[in-house]
Amino acid sequence: MIAVDAASGACLGLVGGQICTRDGVNPIPHRERPLEERESMRWLDTAEQAKQVLRPAAMVTVVDDRESDFYAKWATVPEVGVHMLTRTMKDRRLATGGMLFAAADAFRAAGKRRITLRPHEAGQRRRKVMVELRDGEVEICRPQHEDRSLPATVRLRLIEVREVKPPPDVEPLHWRLLTTHQIANAAGAWQIIGWYQLRWVIEQMHRVMKSQGLQLEDSQVATAERLEELAAVAVKAACIDIQLTQERDGKHELPGSVVFSAPEMDTVEALVPTLEGSTERQKNPHPVGSLARAGWVVARLGGWNCYYKPPGPIIFRRGMEQFSAYHRGRMIGMRMQRDVRIP
Repeated sequence: MIAVDAASGACLGLVGGQICTRDGVNPIPHRERPLEERESMRWLDTAEQAKQVLRPAAMVTVVDDRESDFYAKWATVPEVGVHMLTRTMKDRRLATGGMLFAAADAFRAAGKRRITLRPHEAGQRRRKVMVELRDGEVEICRPQHEDRSLPATVRLRLIEVREVKPPPDVEPLHWRLLTTHQIANAAGAWQIIGWYQLRWVIEQMHRVMKSQGLQLEDSQVATAERLEELAAVAVKAACIDIQLTQERDGKHELPGSVVFSAPEMDTVEALVPTLEGSTERQKNPHPVGSLARAGWVVARLGGWNCYYKPPGPIIFRRGMEQFSAYHRGRMIGMRMQRDVRIP
């Protein structure tokens, strides 16, 4: 789980996670297992981790996709200052009778807007779509198979976003979003939709881990333990790549401490004059101590020449490998100097 600033969309880093493995096939059907023995517990566990890390924040919204649509999450995770936002997968029974999806169809249209869909898979392109908004309050019932200690019902807000007149050659956009946020008007609903679109950041991170950077799926290791360690390192590295890519122009004005330690930022400053060229475009234009300034150094180490296209995740991955080597060498050299004894 990663943290993303709700206003700017800037990736702030990792806030929780698990490495899940299966020890064979569980003979007990999923619905018959206690909640703590289900694989879906990972959604609750990582949300709890995030709550602890982000507790100073004024508000936290846990955003996730259809795989995490299960009742126990709605009934246990939210608290003061913590909200849920999930794209629904299941058509649920309502306390008023009827079903969730039919309720969305019955809501009054609250407006239309053009939004940008970002690609989730390689080869896809961005496209702008006109969508219609509907929203309203619903009260979903606890499923019959669910833990009886959970509340019998939970009140939520349902937002439906449906593409208007989609092209014939694409799958039309249709989102049904459930949230614990209170929504006073259409502007509030559009804001929730914007927050859901920030899920794209973690899709970027997954691509950097796999096809567009670290090639994790091509790794060949001999043991599961080493694969787990590699996966953990790859998640951290991919997150840093995304942060550097987002902040390459300094638009979020993030400090370097978001990614780098104080000694690493000292190494950044030591490298700046060695990487600057004679032209104005080959000078580091970013403020001392900023993440953008550190990103410029990493990009230069990764092979970026300051011209043509801005650096992307692959450049930053290569640059981080070089930067780590320079930093380790610098630290070793400084320790050796301190250890020198003059008789």
